[in-house]
Amino acid sequence: MPTFYCYSRCSTCKKAQKWLDDHQVAYDQQDLVAEPPAKELFVKWLTEHQDLGLRYFFNTSGQHYREQKLKDKLPTMTIDEAATLLSSDGKLIKRPLMVEGSQLTCGFKEDVYEQTWR
Repeated sequence: MPTFYCYSRCSTCKKAQKWLDDHQVAYDQQDLVAEPPAKELFVKWLTEHQDLGLRYFFNTSGQHYREQKLKDKLPTMTIDEAATLLSSDGKLIKRPLMVEGSQLTCGFKEDVYEQTWR
């Protein structure tokens, strides 16, 4: 069963959750701000999905991202450094994050969910 990492105050997460519920997709839900995924999981995901790039996993429009000036740091960041950051601050993670096995999506686009989670 996929794990749906979300933030309860995020409108995009609410849209994704509505889509999942409307399409009867079963999932386990976890609050990614209160309980971000462990660093080891991010190392695994960032390694398996290197083709997406590190930026894919970051909430680039978020306040925490801008405050830390990560736009300038991301191009030279290692997977280990990115995993440490993401696992230490759930608001840096692009949300919602949905994972099952080797399938993973960040953010919500209806066509991507249709293709990946149906």
